[in-house]
Amino acid sequence: MLGALAGDIIGSRFEWHNIKTRVFELFTDSSRFTDDTVLTVAQADALLTGESFARKLKEYFRLYPDAGYGGIFRQWAGSDSLEPYNSFGNGSAMRVSPVGWYFNDLAEVLDEARRSAAVTHNHPEGIKGAQAVASAIFLARSGECKSAIREFVAARFGYDFKWTLADIRPWYHFDVTCQGSVPQALQAFFEADDFEDAIRNAVSIGGDSDTIACITGAVAEAFCGAVPDVIAKEAFSRLDDRLARVTKCFLAAIGRQ
Repeated sequence: MLGALAGDIIGSRFEWHNIKTRVFELFTDSSRFTDDTVLTVAQADALLTGESFARKLKEYFRLYPDAGYGGIFRQWAGSDSLEPYNSFGNGSAMRVSPVGWYFNDLAEVLDEARRSAAVTHNHPEGIKGAQAVASAIFLARSGECKSAIREFVAARFGYDFKWTLADIRPWYHFDVTCQGSVPQALQAFFEADDFEDAIRNAVSIGGDSDTIACITGAVAEAFCGAVPDVIAKEAFSRLDDRLARVTKCFLAAIGRQ
């Protein structure tokens, strides 16, 4: 989960100012958390408290109304409705990382990822994106190798990983759909040597940079075992007290702190 937050914060300044290089400063004064972090922590809070995902998402939206949400989510979160809106955007995938850590059975992870997505993103592609990321996290933290993770995700969800980042980088553009960003985020992880390398890969392709780096960072943390201390410290320093407290409580609950 912390890897997701770090990826979001690092990628935040590139969302509307894409770069196509791996060479950049990881953190600057412009690096900040966005809706990706807020909603990831909201789902962690839901798991810790047993409250519904929908109500926690709405609660955190009210607490952080200016974090950069998509327009349709903003309408839903600000309304009294608990009905989903059939989205296949990558929001379901960027906020799902706590699910991949909280449960110790793949079937449970897949089911809970579906539930976490379906409160808003009940379109099949929205559910698929969340399940793909959550299962990749679970398999990575369970010790599976990258080829096994790639084969599982490709077979189960139909994502195509034949394109390398070098293939993708020249033409890739802003795409907020699950099907247009989750495979690319996972490819950034597959080609990485370590956590930082994964984040640099994710940012370097452009597109929805904070969300892609959020997804990549979530899986990379699980595979590498931890977020490097210097990156974790920088990420925590950019969270407010509430987000930091819930994150630390979640990490303690899953035995990561």
